[in-house]
Amino acid sequence: MTQHRATSYQLDITSDLQKWRSFVAIAELGSLTRAAVFLNSNQSFLSRLINALERECSTRLFIRTGRGVELSEVGAKLFVEVKDLLERAQALEHHIRADHREPSGTVIIGTLPSIGTMLMRKLFVEIKEKHPNVKIKIVEGSSGQVEEWLNDARVDIAILYRYGNLQPDHEELLATVDSYLIGYKGDKITNKEFVKFKELDGLPFILPSSPNGLRTTLDNIAKQEHVSIAPVIEADSLPLQKQLTEQERLFTVLPIHAVWHEIQSGQLQAAKIVEPSVQRSVVMSFSKSKGPSRAMTATASTMVKIVSEMAKQGIWHS
Repeated sequence: MTQHRATSYQLDITSDLQKWRSFVAIAELGSLTRAAVFLNSNQSFLSRLINALERECSTRLFIRTGRGVELSEVGAKLFVEVKDLLERAQALEHHIRADHREPSGTVIIGTLPSIGTMLMRKLFVEIKEKHPNVKIKIVEGSSGQVEEWLNDARVDIAILYRYGNLQPDHEELLATVDSYLIGYKGDKITNKEFVKFKELDGLPFILPSSPNGLRTTLDNIAKQEHVSIAPVIEADSLPLQKQLTEQERLFTVLPIHAVWHEIQSGQLQAAKIVEPSVQRSVVMSFSKSKGPSRAMTATASTMVKIVSEMAKQGIWHS
């Protein structure tokens, strides 16, 4: 008679993988503060968790420094094995859930105000209807802020502008947009369909402060065309750019989707810049330190669909 035996596993320190997920996040980011943001937790909780882990392991896992924390010699050895364990556990979980559940979870999207205003409402409506178990969290900021959030894995997806033809592997081109000279109601320069770049010479501009992709592009073209573009005021705030253009009879340069409603209502005017044109790409960039969950994939696919539909309205080129 065959005697059946169960495999014996004795788990104590590794019985809770969530605490080791925190360990890996702190090690990768090198800061309790950044890890707390990434894990949607708080610094004091993570500090207590690490202290508890170190007591269980009877050794120091981290060395506290003036700049944050670093792995100790023992912590560095454990890090490799723990990360491998978590990756295999995550693969198992994905395999279990893959074909039996609708996409679920929270997807954090970092975006620029000029893009988010047009896209995010439509995205929310579509996701709510087709993927009710997916929650969307939107954070807006400048290009530099959104890039930082993406690099620190504080956002899953970023919607950004790119200038030039370089497109990294982790980015997907969504659309190409033209730039327009934006003017106040009744202005003669923007009261036509097109404006040549040379006509921007000496205009009273409100533009983003440097470093900024648009400013760099405008300055480079202006140098080539022997045109003077010197803003009378610098502002990174899109609402302020539009408000001062309207009320103080200034000019700015924006994609048409950023002023779509103001153009329709007659508050502002827009003329497409030509000879040469000033184009930028709208890209969807993915966090390199996070695997594409089903919720992320569903959100990205919906985003591509929305951008394609909006291209038919003439907002951009898909």
